Amino acid sequence: MVNKKRLVKLTQNLLSIDSQNPPGNEVKINDFIAREMKSLGLDVKVITYKKNRPNVIATLRGSLPRKQAALEGLLLTPHIDVVPVGSGWTKDPFGKDIIGNKIYGRGATDDKGNCACAMEALRSLVESGYKPRKDIILAATADEETGSHAGIKPLLEKKALKPRFALVLDSEEFHTIIAQKGLFHSRIRVFGKKAHGATNWKGINAIEQAAQIIRRLKKAEWKYKKHSLLDWVTVNIGTIKGGDKVNIVADLCEFSVDFRFMPGMDPKDVISRVKKIAASVTKDFELVIDDLQMPYGIDEDNKYVKAYVKAVKKVGKTAILKGSNGATVISFFQHQGIPAFATGFGKSGTLHANDEYAEISTLYHGARVLEQFIKDYDAL
Repeated sequence: MVNKKRLVKLTQNLLSIDSQNPPGNEVKINDFIAREMKSLGLDVKVITYKKNRPNVIATLRGSLPRKQAALEGLLLTPHIDVVPVGSGWTKDPFGKDIIGNKIYGRGATDDKGNCACAMEALRSLVESGYKPRKDIILAATADEETGSHAGIKPLLEKKALKPRFALVLDSEEFHTIIAQKGLFHSRIRVFGKKAHGATNWKGINAIEQAAQIIRRLKKAEWKYKKHSLLDWVTVNIGTIKGGDKVNIVADLCEFSVDFRFMPGMDPKDVISRVKKIAASVTKDFELVIDDLQMPYGIDEDNKYVKAYVKAVKKVGKTAILKGSNGATVISFFQHQGIPAFATGFGKSGTLHANDEYAEISTLYHGARVLEQFIKDYDAL
């Protein structure tokens, strides 16, 4: 049986360990998770692709023949890095403050509370003597907040994880993310020509040209098929820098673009059009692609989606099927042919915010949902 007091203490322990990313160091927190999972008798592996960025994979082995149990395995995967705490908090960011039903700390919602729910669900199952037929795998991964380059991406690409189905624990209030937009992050570097500010017509101002490109990117209209769970294409200019001095014509300006595109849109066409828009202002530019993730979707009638919705209902809660305007790691699973969706038990509106918190009652029910879903999945 899920133990609420133990779950709260576990969440506080995770919150107390600093795993801010950047700078990025998950050694201490994954040491803690590995010890906890080993104490249950789970098979625990630590896989590291970058210094100080370990990933813990803990497996409750199924009773089916070894190969079959692994092939039919269920993956539960939260990430254990968090965004920087920053300034302006009025509560302790490392889990000391519990006020009423709220537990505060960086990562309470995103994503240590979800990790604690998975760990408690596994402990409850083991203590009850439950023996699954199929492997149940917990992968606590690094580096999600800066692209998963040391975490879930290489774990999947190098076949360290090969589940039949993946439940990504990175959402709030039982929301069930079954669709999300694609992501295209890039930097456009515009090159001009220096001149004295008093005779600026003798130069080419890269900042002014960048401003023209930005205006055209923001005004551009994009063709796409409407989606019932997603809204529209978005373009955000995240950073801009350029120039040397107020009285010098800037010969370089660089700005970053966050482009979220809809299912059905070809990223090659998106990239080509961005280049054409820049080229309509100047031929002297460079497009640097920093990240590209495809849109993702899983059918709401998928048997795993339906099983999860039923498990939530058994616990007396409701799972709302949603689309995500942001990016979770579910899109990485499609490249490996692994069905996946995301859910979680944090508090909406608190992600990356000051005084981030989760509601203890929601975490408790979340752990119960995971315990129920594991049993229901194992019976499919």
